[in-house]
Amino acid sequence: MMISAKSRYALRVMVDLAQHNSGEFIPVKEIATRQGISLKYLESIMTILTKGKMLESASGKGGGYRLIKQPLEYKVIEILQLIEGNLAPVACLCEGGKKCESTAECTTLPFWQGLEAVINDYLEKHTLEDMISQKTHSCES
Repeated sequence: MMISAKSRYALRVMVDLAQHNSGEFIPVKEIATRQGISLKYLESIMTILTKGKMLESASGKGGGYRLIKQPLEYKVIEILQLIEGNLAPVACLCEGGKKCESTAECTTLPFWQGLEAVINDYLEKHTLEDMISQKTHSCES
């Protein structure tokens, strides 16, 4: 599984907004400057995050973006799934994905299912709050 640049940037942007979470709208240009992301590319990411109900936006003077919820309420898995769609490590585990003809007798399928469970569990345990306060969770907790 490879997380795209778009997802990595989306997570960085959400962390940035959490770090600067004053309740005020933050201009996209400020975020782009802080994060070193081109304005045009960042705007495409912000559109996805806004349509996905992660952010709210306002235009005009005093406009920009802000979080809808508190940082603790945003799970990393939700952000990545919004951008990526599916985080399955192999195509046969994707919802609605193409199943191979040997699924019934596939000896590697349990391995891939286990990997997917570990990845999802890890991402489910981390929030934006964890990211801004540098909290970490072990895979066993």
